[in-house]
Amino acid sequence: MTSRKPRHALYLLPNAFTTAALFFGFYAISQSIAGNWETAAIAVIISALLDACDGRVARLTGTESAFGVEYDSLADIVSFGVAPAILIFQWSLYELEKIGFASAFCYCAATALRLARFNTQVGTTDRRFFIGIPSPAAALLLVSYVACADRYLSEISPYIGIFVSLLLAFTMVSGVRFYSFKTINIRTRRPLYSGLLLVISVALIYAFANDLLLILLIALSGYVLVSYSWALWLFIRRWRKNSLRS
Repeated sequence: MTSRKPRHALYLLPNAFTTAALFFGFYAISQSIAGNWETAAIAVIISALLDACDGRVARLTGTESAFGVEYDSLADIVSFGVAPAILIFQWSLYELEKIGFASAFCYCAATALRLARFNTQVGTTDRRFFIGIPSPAAALLLVSYVACADRYLSEISPYIGIFVSLLLAFTMVSGVRFYSFKTINIRTRRPLYSGLLLVISVALIYAFANDLLLILLIALSGYVLVSYSWALWLFIRRWRKNSLRS
């Protein structure tokens, strides 16, 4: 008995999500040019949510395709590379002229490199980890930094923006491993840990319910800090082993 192929209309569904994500990425660019920093940041967040859905929709409907993968990557470059770079440049990096422009471009180029490397490594790496921070996470961290700094700080040096953008650019193309959360099983045999994690998550969301951007900034900053700390610990442990052998 042969399985029925999905209808052609179903193939449009995941691509529709990708197109919507691309639209909000483009909208974020237009709002950055207009000086609406928080609106641009929220548009990138919406784009990230839609981007997280298109692949799942394709798998659920059995409509995965090489075209969809390529289209998704091209849309991601706009939403998570060009849009955040223009946002931080328009917000503060323009004050440093060529240096600020070069920093914003480095972030955009690193996003393209990160996506290209990810596409070539699909199915060959440990699915528990990402190699380098994923471009959507980097974009969310960058735009939440801009929005929160603009809201809570009266003045901030554009050099901090350069540091943040270059750090994220390096982190995307680095070999630092970031936990992917793809292997989390809520039906664990240790329900106490899952329950505790759920309570903490709900408490944090409740405490900062009025400021999603602040939640993202804190959570993603912690994500980067923990990943770098783990990479440093592994490096020290390897160095100790090598020194003992010698």
